Amino acid sequence: MPAQAKADASAAPSRQPASSPLTERQEARRRRILHASAQLASRGGFDAVQMREVAESSQVALGTLYRYFPSKVHLLVATMQAQLEHLHGTLGRKPPTGDTAAERVAETLMRAFRALQREPHLADAMVRALTFADRSVSPEVDQVSRQTTAIVLDAMGLEHPTPEQVSAVRVIEHTWHSALITWLSGRASIAQVKIDIETVCRLIDLTAPEGQGTAPEGQK
Repeated sequence: MPAQAKADASAAPSRQPASSPLTERQEARRRRILHASAQLASRGGFDAVQMREVAESSQVALGTLYRYFPSKVHLLVATMQAQLEHLHGTLGRKPPTGDTAAERVAETLMRAFRALQREPHLADAMVRALTFADRSVSPEVDQVSRQTTAIVLDAMGLEHPTPEQVSAVRVIEHTWHSALITWLSGRASIAQVKIDIETVCRLIDLTAPEGQGTAPEGQK
């Protein structure tokens, strides 16, 4: 982890317990913080997200910011979860239209990829934060994973996936994340990313019990 990220983590006071539900005012403050983080990252990437600037932009005290997010890495991973949550809502309003679960998931993940492609500095900042994340950031990383899984399962049209399908989803998530990293580093084109995602999504149809894989009712 870079020295600045380590310094952020070591200097930060402990945040309020995760089990404590946020009040409406606290939730609004959290949303302002995440919005400020995304705005700064969009303009200048990982290095542009400085905790003092985030606090000033979101109009909260620096100590308050650290109670919500002990470090920049915590903040940016939470920012990614918020971005995925927003994407999930968008997908709900305009779901994928493929005939098979594999096609729908591939379409969904490419839509997510293109959304990140429009904000490359933000995408790079969030992915770097995920890469730097240590065990202290596990709750935030788990939230990102759960949100990604929910997006994929919704695209599949499943509420109760089999263990084999859950395993396939994990492999798909790993591939999507890896494809994002290779694209950000300039080692893969969008066309190659699309091929990789479509290829790995075939695991869904391979692991589907008989009768699954067609379009959900209402999309036919």
